[in-house]
Amino acid sequence: MAKEKALQSSTEAVKKEDVKKLSFTQKVSKWWREMKSELKKVVWPSKKQIVNNTVVALVVMFVSAVVIWGFDEIAKQLLQALITLTQG
Repeated sequence: MAKEKALQSSTEAVKKEDVKKLSFTQKVSKWWREMKSELKKVVWPSKKQIVNNTVVALVVMFVSAVVIWGFDEIAKQLLQALITLTQG
């Protein structure tokens, strides 16, 4: 197990040294290739999933807005009642 960790850390060090030796354009090229390969692994959602998630997000936003509006109205009523009590 200790040998595996030592081997792993030494390979990481070699990888870091290899990256330092690359020119800027080589680094960008390598990054671009790696990004393209990672994007090929992504499982993109179907149209049905996108529509469903969008509807859920809109409903949650609407409910949140109503709850915040309700608390705001309650606070407004309490402040108005407090003001009328102090003026009277």
